Amino acid sequence: MNEKALKTLEFYKIIEQLTTYASTPLGKEMCQKLIPMEDISAIRQAQKETSDALARILQRGSVSFSGVKDIRDSLLRLQVGASIGIVELLHISSLLKVAARVKTYGRRENDEETQDSLDERFNAIEPLTPLNREIERCIISEEEIADDASPALKNIRRSMRVASDKIHTQLNSIVNSSRSLLQDAVITMRNGRYCVPVKQENKSQIPGMIHDQSSSGSTVFVEPMAVVKLNNEIRELEIKEQKEIEAILARLSNEAAQYMEPLRDNLNILSELDFIFAKATLSRHYTGSEPVFNTNGYIRIKKGRHPLLPKKAVVPIDIWLGDSFDLLIVTGPNTGGKTVSLKTVGLFTLMGQAGLHIPAFDGSQLSVFTEVYADIGDEQSIEQSLSTFSSHMTNIVKILEKADSNSLVLFDELGAGTDPTEGAALAIAILSFLHNMKVRTMATTHYSELKIFALSTEGVENASCEFDVETLRPTYRLLIGIPGKSNAFAISSKLGLPSFIIDEAKKHINSEAESFEDVISNLEAARITIEKEQAEIARYKQESAQLKKQLEEKQEKLDSQKERILNKARQEAQDILQNAKDFADETIRIINKQTAGGNINKILEAERSKLRGKLDENSSNLSLKPKKTLKKAPKAAELKIGDAVRVLSLNLKGTVSTLPNAKGDLFVQMGILRSQVNVNDIELIQEDTVTGVGMEGKKQRSNTSKIKMSKSSYVSPEVNLIGMTVDEGLAVLDKYLDDAYLAHLSQVRVVHGRGTGALRNGVHNHLRKLKYVKSFRLGNFGEGDTGVTIVEFK
Repeated sequence: MNEKALKTLEFYKIIEQLTTYASTPLGKEMCQKLIPMEDISAIRQAQKETSDALARILQRGSVSFSGVKDIRDSLLRLQVGASIGIVELLHISSLLKVAARVKTYGRRENDEETQDSLDERFNAIEPLTPLNREIERCIISEEEIADDASPALKNIRRSMRVASDKIHTQLNSIVNSSRSLLQDAVITMRNGRYCVPVKQENKSQIPGMIHDQSSSGSTVFVEPMAVVKLNNEIRELEIKEQKEIEAILARLSNEAAQYMEPLRDNLNILSELDFIFAKATLSRHYTGSEPVFNTNGYIRIKKGRHPLLPKKAVVPIDIWLGDSFDLLIVTGPNTGGKTVSLKTVGLFTLMGQAGLHIPAFDGSQLSVFTEVYADIGDEQSIEQSLSTFSSHMTNIVKILEKADSNSLVLFDELGAGTDPTEGAALAIAILSFLHNMKVRTMATTHYSELKIFALSTEGVENASCEFDVETLRPTYRLLIGIPGKSNAFAISSKLGLPSFIIDEAKKHINSEAESFEDVISNLEAARITIEKEQAEIARYKQESAQLKKQLEEKQEKLDSQKERILNKARQEAQDILQNAKDFADETIRIINKQTAGGNINKILEAERSKLRGKLDENSSNLSLKPKKTLKKAPKAAELKIGDAVRVLSLNLKGTVSTLPNAKGDLFVQMGILRSQVNVNDIELIQEDTVTGVGMEGKKQRSNTSKIKMSKSSYVSPEVNLIGMTVDEGLAVLDKYLDDAYLAHLSQVRVVHGRGTGALRNGVHNHLRKLKYVKSFRLGNFGEGDTGVTIVEFK
């Protein structure tokens, strides 16, 4: 690919974003060197790897490659037999830790899982656990080797500690006995040897070697003669320690040298995987998908979004090119999205051929091009004394020299920057030349001549960027098949330009141009109408599909109920036949037993009567009961809280707890069961009224019974105390229990919640004091457990 196209289409900005997702030095290097490929097999393989990595991220989460160091220089030194240092060995250890982590991430849980294009790389990773453990055992940090790295090092350091302790003992004795001669009662180090700070005037009184003096000259640092030998011993031990460390590093280097090839392979594989997973992470960031590639020059982008525009602001576009037409001319107002559409096609092509996913819907198609040429933006060059038109034309000349049928050419504002008539003529000639060469071309323009050229030339198609005249804003939708309208007069009128000026301007447009604009306006109006009708048809289709689904579900439910009823009827018939058979057998047995007696007729008559009675009983069981006339479901406005109703689907009586919502759903309390039902599933019922026998009964009816009747019409079988203090809850509970008792409720449910238990204990203590409470208990499973108390009245 030519460098100019990569720069013009902002491919390198995509590469910069990609590089930020890589963790390893070599992975970042691969990202920075990524360029579009021309081999379709290599492109498909790269796309497959990106898709497989993305699938793994979505299924298992991301994997970290942080810790992979570039050990190529270390491997070269090992190759020639050199010893490497502590830092380089730690880099090898870090690489092996990442190798172990990544291999675990890539391991399949079972052999039945489908293999992907990355399994071979994951399987080729060798963590080299023994080598890594040995490095970790011997090296603690970049500055420290472990004492246990070798027995000799351990003995040397033990001897150093013993000698150091002896020195400190000697020096502490000198400090304590000669405190007046010292500047400070401390032990210090100078040039790697232990010293004491002696006053300048007293230096002769402490025999030893002077190693340093203070900047003022008042203090000299003396190594007493008593510790010179011990200091020399420590110095010798330090030399031995350094030699032993070098031996340890040489041993570790030799061990690492035995695994040079696996180490090199691990470095390359981890870097490649880091690069591939960086592409997958970029795809997830863009919500990208794998494009389908072809070599036929066919492009089909579904809901494509330019990756460098904000995700929330960009408007997805549909673009196709290369099937029924190979030249697409895009027209429309400025800032309407023409250039973005142009760049989207070019950038998607470059990204796809580089193995990157594109931010578009699944099933988008791209073609493999050997070259992408782009003439976009202001090409004015002050240094070369070229105008905008000259710069563009220079670039166009180069494109025309190199473009062929395997090229994609993109022109922005072709022919602009010069006389409109000549510019339009040049643009038509250039596009005709490329069209005759079967070059896939996309160009933007304001020239009406190019719109007519597209309408009159086979294999050339118009497109436009939609503009809302009412809001004076572009919608950024790309409409293929419809030429764009300039909308200059409409926009000017909206902005307040006097109408007489606009009318005068219209006089300067020839009739052909005016009629062409009118045709475009009519096409636009027809398009908007068709789109509205299509949207309405789609909505009707969706509603029809939903109704069909509901009917199918209802039919399936009816079939299931029918089968269940038939099975039950068959079982009942079988039971009746079995009972009849058993009864007949018993009757025959009795007759046979009593035949020996003389009263056979009386016995037969008695058994015949029993059999007739049994048949009558079975007939009554089998007779169809008259169907109840279903009452019409009450209207939502007719219902009040406390109304007595019957839930038809459950055949249970209850009281209305809440009024119906907009959907007609309400809550009904049926004993301890509180359920949400629809208003169509209930019917109003009349509560049994208390009636006396004659006038005497009426006189005996007391005021208490009237209270009980009125209470029973609205008292709920449940009270909720959650959120109340103990005092508040007991006040509410006391009144509620009185009402429930007067309403003849045999059992109620007190909801107090679990919480700290204070409210529950207060409720239980209060219930123990009430005479009309028969018993109470905590709720069982399904009743609310320990969060409720069930109370029974006497």
